[in-house]
Amino acid sequence: MLLEILLAVVLGAIIYLTLIKKNEETPAEMEDGWWGEGLKPDSEEDTAIHPFKVETSEADINYLHRRLEEVRYTESLEDSCFHYGFNVTYLKKVVSYWRNQFDWKKQVEVLNKFPQFKMKIEGIDVHFLHIKPSQLGEGQSAKPLLLVHGWPGSVYEFYKIIPLLTDPVRHGLNGNHIFEVICPSIPGYGFSEAPHKKGFNSVCAAHVFSKLMLRLGFHEYYIQGGDWGSAICTNLAQIAPSHVKGLHINMPFVNSMGIKELLSILLGPYFPGLFGFQAEDVRGMFPFKTKILKTLLMESGYFHLQSTKPDTAGCALNDSPVGLAAYILEKFSTWTDISFQHLEDGGLEKKFTLDDLLTNVMIYWVSGCMVSSMRFYKENVGMLFTKDKHAALPVKVPTGIALFPHEVTYFPRSWVEKMHVNIVSFNHMPRGGHFAAFEEPELLAADIQQFVEKVEKGNTSK
Repeated sequence: MLLEILLAVVLGAIIYLTLIKKNEETPAEMEDGWWGEGLKPDSEEDTAIHPFKVETSEADINYLHRRLEEVRYTESLEDSCFHYGFNVTYLKKVVSYWRNQFDWKKQVEVLNKFPQFKMKIEGIDVHFLHIKPSQLGEGQSAKPLLLVHGWPGSVYEFYKIIPLLTDPVRHGLNGNHIFEVICPSIPGYGFSEAPHKKGFNSVCAAHVFSKLMLRLGFHEYYIQGGDWGSAICTNLAQIAPSHVKGLHINMPFVNSMGIKELLSILLGPYFPGLFGFQAEDVRGMFPFKTKILKTLLMESGYFHLQSTKPDTAGCALNDSPVGLAAYILEKFSTWTDISFQHLEDGGLEKKFTLDDLLTNVMIYWVSGCMVSSMRFYKENVGMLFTKDKHAALPVKVPTGIALFPHEVTYFPRSWVEKMHVNIVSFNHMPRGGHFAAFEEPELLAADIQQFVEKVEKGNTSK
C-alpha cells in the first residue's frame, strides 16, 4: 500500500477544490455483496466454520527447487545497491539460501502452530487465525481484537505479536488487558479465496470482516491494522461504529485536503504553530520537496502499475518465484528504512531473518495470490472517483495512532484529526518502520495495550 495514500491526498485535494464537499450524512446500511463465482444462489449461505491447515507436498517443493535452479539472472549496475530495485548480487544469495537451506516443511509447522479456520462469507472462503488466551486471571475476560495485515504482507506478520497480546505477562508486558486475537487474510491474499467479481475494495473487505466477527459471536471488539489493514479497519469503524470499541492503526491517512492543509505545505516550516504542527511534524514533512515529493516520485511506481494494469505484471510475478521474491522483498527493504537503499543487501537482515522473509514470500507463491493481491489497488483507486459515502464518514470511535519513524509516508496529527475526530492516543514511536508488528512487536503490543487502557477507563482526553 503505502504511497497510494499520498496520491490519494493529491487527488483528494483536486476533488475538494473542484467539486462540492462530500456529504457527511450517514449513508444507508451496506447491502450484502456477492463475490463468489456466477450468480448468487437463492439458498442461505453456509456459515459453518471449517478447520484449516497449511499443507505442502514433495511435488510442490521439487517444482519450486527446479524453478530456483533454472533462474535466469540479469546483472546489477556497479555500486547501484538498492537504488534500482532489488540488487541482483544479493538476490543470488537469497535464492541460494532458499534452494539449499530454507526448510519449507519446518515453516509450515510454524504456520500451523495457531488454530486456523475458513468460513464462507458473501460467496468466498475467508481464512483466519483465532487464538484464545491460555489463561486468564480471576474475574478477567479476554478482549476480542481483530488484526488486519496489508500488502505485500500476510497473517504471518502477526506471528510474533500474537503471543504478546494473548499472554502478555509471560512476555514481560502488562497483564491488565489480555486479548483473544482474530487475524484474517484479506480476500485475495494468502489462503483466503480471491473475489471473482470486480469492485472488491477496502470497504467491502471491512463489511466481510464485520460479518466474520459477528458470526464468531463478537458484538464489541477492538481492531488494529497497518497499510491496507489500516484502511480496512478505518472503514470498519465507519460502517460498524456500534461494534468497534476502539480503532488502533500504525499508518494513518487522510481522505481529503482543504485550503488550510495546502497552505501548511508552503508555510508550515515558518509558522508551524499556525497549522497545529509539532516539532515531530516539521521533522517528518520538511523540506517538503525532498521528504515528500521526492519520495512520492521515486517510490510510487509500483502503486501506479498495480492501480492500472495489475494483471499484466502480476502474471509474470505469479509465474516466477525469483521475480516474486525480488518484487516483495524490495518493499521489505525500502519500507523498513528508506536509507537501506544505500546498502548492497538492502538491510534486509538487519531487521528480519531470511526464514521469516521467505515464509511470507512462500505464502504468496503456494497460494498463487499475487495477481489478486495487486488487484486490490485498482479496486481502491476506483473508489476515489466513485466517492464511496461510507469511506467519507468521520471516524468517531476512540482511535489510537502509533507513528513509526521510518514509515515512508507521514501525516501530521492536525491533518489526521479531520477524519479521526476522537483520537485518544497519538504516539511517536522510538524506532521501526512500515511492518510494525513484524519488526517491532513489543513496541506495537505495548502501544495497543496503553490505548485500550485509555478506552476502557473512558479517557478521551487528548
